[in-house]
Amino acid sequence: MRPASRRILAAAVLTAACTAQNPPPDAGAGPEATTATAAVPTVASVIGDTLRQVMARAQADSVFPGGIAVVGRADGILAVHAVGTTDWGGSVPVDDRTLWDIASLTKVAGMTSAMMQLVEAGRVQLELPVQRYLPEWKGPNKDKVTVRHLLTHTSGLPAFRPYDQITTRADSIAALIMAEPLTWAPGDTMVYSDLGAFLLGRIVERVSGESLDQYVVRHVFAPLGMTETRYNPPAEWKARIAPTEIDSLRGGKVHGVVHDERAYYLGGVSAHAGIFSSAHDLARLARAYLNDGALDSVRVFSPATIATFTARQRGSRALGWEKPTGRNSAGTRLSERAFGHTGFTGTSIWIDPARDLFVILLSNRVNPTRRNPRIVPVRTALIDGVVAAIEASSTSSAPRP
Repeated sequence: MRPASRRILAAAVLTAACTAQNPPPDAGAGPEATTATAAVPTVASVIGDTLRQVMARAQADSVFPGGIAVVGRADGILAVHAVGTTDWGGSVPVDDRTLWDIASLTKVAGMTSAMMQLVEAGRVQLELPVQRYLPEWKGPNKDKVTVRHLLTHTSGLPAFRPYDQITTRADSIAALIMAEPLTWAPGDTMVYSDLGAFLLGRIVERVSGESLDQYVVRHVFAPLGMTETRYNPPAEWKARIAPTEIDSLRGGKVHGVVHDERAYYLGGVSAHAGIFSSAHDLARLARAYLNDGALDSVRVFSPATIATFTARQRGSRALGWEKPTGRNSAGTRLSERAFGHTGFTGTSIWIDPARDLFVILLSNRVNPTRRNPRIVPVRTALIDGVVAAIEASSTSSAPRP
């Protein structure tokens, strides 16, 4: 763990421990509470203290103008804490309905969720060649690339190319991606690739007969009650959207449209980036995963499909999802069953079925510039602090002789 992460975590754990030993007068106490009952804080209050400490420290360190952390279980939210405003010097405070450009969380919330449904329905098979679904994707060794290769980032494609510096036409960028040659032999090397995600989105469209944005709204977001999660948010939502980076080529601060340049010039819709969402909505998605694929009597995945897609495949990769390594944004305390992802704009989500726990962090750390890496230790401190708070709460509430 980096020194900065240790400092943030130490503050959070210290607060959780102190709260467990010396809770505020009303912690866990109702009108009829005894002195012994009042001395035991709830796990939600201890987690809440941790969120306040981590987020306050991040705000003081100018990690972002505003952000929100949400912690919950399958049955609901345990704690939420928001800090700051949607823009530096702004007047719109962050809350659970603030809308964020979630960047690469698009890959899991949108594209991976869609692929899970299509694989479960037998309409896509992981071991079949990509060319079975996209026959126009041609080139040396591309016939050997399977859907599984794309989902595990082992297809041989590079991470990305700055196509937006060549052309800003959507059809031309798509053609360049389709023509991109493999850099490595399929299966040899794991390289996190936006280009591979783009192809997976095209498979979703080809198989389903729907555009990617239409598919995920109709089959994933709407069934789960995620009414403020979508690509290309309407103009009337703009006041609630946290702006991102200053981009002189796009007329100044990017606000209400996707931050990622390739996704922007592709019309705002791509499998690798483009979705906007809120803490409220992403918590519902996380709860569905913890509830074996269902929420409020609506099922979007089977338990078996979730198990397949979230199992470790190679290195840090599951199918679409990332796995804990002890060195990534998952921190050091989540179980082997945990899965998650990060987004370039300052977002992350981690879900741990073994602990019945999810932790979501949403921010716009790229405002006003992407040259701000201070979000990295905040992510790990948040996860490790929450788990430490849960353990501290469990210890403090255990029966004593």
